[in-house]
Amino acid sequence: MPLSGDGQQTQGQIGTRLQELRTRRGLTQRALAEPGYTAAYVSTLEAGKARASEAALRYFAERLAVSYEELATGIPAGLRAEIREGLVEANAAADDGRAAEAEALLADLLDRAARNDVPDLVAEVRVTLGSFLLRRGELTAGRDQFEQAEALLADQPLLSRVRAIRGRATAHYLEGDVRYSCYLLESTISELNGGGLPDPASLVLLYAAVIGPYLELGALERATKAATLALDLAARVADPVAVATLHRSVARTLAAGGRFDEAEAALVKAQDVYQQWEIRAELAQCHWMRGYLYAQHERLADAEIELRTAANMLRAADAAFYAVQVEVELADVRWRLGHAAEAGELLTRLVADLGPGHGAVHAAAAHRLLGLISEGAEDAAAAERHYRTAIELQQDADVTGDLADTSRLLGDLLDRQGRTREAVAAYRNGLMGTARPGTTTLGAAPLPPPVIPALDPVHRAVHGATSQG
Repeated sequence: MPLSGDGQQTQGQIGTRLQELRTRRGLTQRALAEPGYTAAYVSTLEAGKARASEAALRYFAERLAVSYEELATGIPAGLRAEIREGLVEANAAADDGRAAEAEALLADLLDRAARNDVPDLVAEVRVTLGSFLLRRGELTAGRDQFEQAEALLADQPLLSRVRAIRGRATAHYLEGDVRYSCYLLESTISELNGGGLPDPASLVLLYAAVIGPYLELGALERATKAATLALDLAARVADPVAVATLHRSVARTLAAGGRFDEAEAALVKAQDVYQQWEIRAELAQCHWMRGYLYAQHERLADAEIELRTAANMLRAADAAFYAVQVEVELADVRWRLGHAAEAGELLTRLVADLGPGHGAVHAAAAHRLLGLISEGAEDAAAAERHYRTAIELQQDADVTGDLADTSRLLGDLLDRQGRTREAVAAYRNGLMGTARPGTTTLGAAPLPPPVIPALDPVHRAVHGATSQG
């Protein structure tokens, strides 16, 4: 019985298809069969009473003027190529800001894949649609697309579900459920690596995705290890865009470890690929990352240029949700440059688009900064209100490092007002967040790949950070 990428076809399904195609072409069973086979053999196949060999199916496919795949699986010739070309076109339209056109293309592709009953293609379209919804800020709807894609592939090998799982983990991360995002990615990595010979491309996607959640949870050593393992695998990955995304994540890891020169080098590698492939939404993420690097290095004027460029590019690419997150960081730069009132106005507008379950980490950062601005304006009541809002968001998101910092700011504010007992409670809240079980460790690290190639110079830069940690 033939097998295809869509699974095993029953004798009855193939027999029914054979009969339909034969009848549509006006052929008798004898006309279809001869000279290679008999009419009786065709009759038993159509009745589902015999199993066709691959050679027989190829023979009948040629007589019926269809592809072997269409006869064996029911998938029209060229459908896979057409769907994937359509996905490329939809991505290009979205990247160019033509959101309505991209949505119409995806709706048509989804309908064609579903009509032809090809679950893996339906899942592929849903993963792309989910990614579009995330960048627009429709996080619940995006997560639903990834969950539907996973369900369609539930009986397929884990490798086929990697992109859907990564998308779902990213949705949870953006919603503020950082620890669960980590769990999804780590458990998938462990399952792949524990299976023997892992798929480098899948692992690179997962390692690149888990670095952000690790850093939000303060797990720098684990983020660095993930970057090192992914770079070890990158030479065996054919997709240059996936490798570029990895380099962008590596840049964030290096920056968190204070290795700014190496971070800049990794970022240049990513940016070169995105420019070559003209992927503007991803290129905008490089400007965002470079703005972050410059801000960390006190190059505030340069940081402002990069962050403004990133925000404008993201809005042009219908990625408004990501643009809002960039603008929170831009407000921080403007405040540090001495423009407190302007930063406060910008943040007040931005927090309307952020909150619990919707960019909670950046929402907390916005309220923390609004608290600092309020303190500078000697409005202690407003500062306290913003700090408490930030703390609530940080507790929900489980970002313990940020929680400790904001709790310190609130404690200091309360202490200056003589509210000593409340100040101690605030300090304790921050400390308890970092010390409670499950926060200082994420549990057992995910299993590493069974074989790790030799390190090249770029890998050694990240590996050196791991060794020093």
